[in-house]
Amino acid sequence: MITALTSRRRRFLPLVAVLGAGTLALSACGPAGGGSGAASGTFSYLGQTENTTIIGTLESLAAGQCATENDAAPLTPDKAAGLQFDQKLQLLAGQDALSNMSMAAGTPSLMQQFIDAGQVVDLSAELDKLGVTDKILPAAESTIKALYGQDALYSLPTEFNIEGFWYNKALLADNGVDVPTTWDDLVAAADTLQGAGVQPFSVDGKDGWPVTRLVGNYIARDLGPDALKDVADGKAKLTDPEYVKAADAVAALGTAGYFGEAIGSIDYNAAMNQFLTGKSAFFYMGSWALANFNDEAQNTIGADNIGFAPFPEVAGGKGSIDQVPANVGVPVMFAQKNFGADQEAWLKCIVANYGDTVLTDSGVVSGFALDNPPTDLPETTQTVQQVIQDAPSSILWFEALFTSKGTSVSQTNGGGLGSGTLSGADFMELVQDANDEG
Repeated sequence: MITALTSRRRRFLPLVAVLGAGTLALSACGPAGGGSGAASGTFSYLGQTENTTIIGTLESLAAGQCATENDAAPLTPDKAAGLQFDQKLQLLAGQDALSNMSMAAGTPSLMQQFIDAGQVVDLSAELDKLGVTDKILPAAESTIKALYGQDALYSLPTEFNIEGFWYNKALLADNGVDVPTTWDDLVAAADTLQGAGVQPFSVDGKDGWPVTRLVGNYIARDLGPDALKDVADGKAKLTDPEYVKAADAVAALGTAGYFGEAIGSIDYNAAMNQFLTGKSAFFYMGSWALANFNDEAQNTIGADNIGFAPFPEVAGGKGSIDQVPANVGVPVMFAQKNFGADQEAWLKCIVANYGDTVLTDSGVVSGFALDNPPTDLPETTQTVQQVIQDAPSSILWFEALFTSKGTSVSQTNGGGLGSGTLSGADFMELVQDANDEG
């Protein structure tokens, strides 16, 4: 499975990347030089240098289930550094030379430009024509559509990460705490645990985003899954009282000391270590942490001692507990140019086989339905698979639709919110102002 802080940053940092000076026109102006642009008779793929999982899976498929497709149109890989990847895509799109398949732009607004320019394939229509629509899990599909603000699917979920509260079963049982299903239950559980001398939550306050995730999820549970889209569309502001309520609720956890001391100095690895060595009862994190949970050298509490609880409901809220917070990690897109029979055949084979192959070969949970899941998966991985399979829809993270500046300001101040030194109103004002400035 993809592991370590590097992979975590790869998942999230591209979403706030600055594309650099000068936006290139996304119109045809001749073939690109030095790229692996789409061409007939081949199946070209462009990925980030740092990500070896996707190309490794494609190579495995080319030698196995997709051998016929590979004979007709050989897999031709290329790569570019992650920090410059969006700029590379922008350059190729401006020259109408995108690869047949490539990792999608990390910045949602850039993907929207590709979609508006008609440069990427409407996969909803293609998958329906190929009869493999059911191979995309509903929660993954809804995540991608929400991310790009589209009614159709324009990328595929090579990963699918759900988020929620992982908990130490023994610590909850020893202190008579039930798994919380409402926010009030969660606060009451934290109070009971703290009273018993157990730190309720581990949190990465240094990076900030694990704290801001809680704000976004509270908003979705309280105001409904489209509440943050309303902010992005200008129909509401983060400084509106009903939105500030969510930030205040998270700040209250920090003021009560439920996140522990000096959370601004606790980074991702330290928070993970706290939880896996039994020093906290709850840990809000995504399913990419399964690699850590299943590593006996890191996990001293035992993988079978870890349970998963979805983000709880808010009393009287418009959201539902089965709307799972999620992200699609590294989606892939298909270029419209030179999308012919060979590329169509590759698309069908990938959609039909990628999920099983990447799980078996790399331990990565994707957004594809499985035909033959491994029988020896750890319990935590089985839990994630079941939650993904059952989820009817998903919700995006707090900053998903923010500007780059808004994302940076939000995450920079997440630690202050989580420590209780920054009020919910002040936090929301800072983020709203940053989004307004662009």
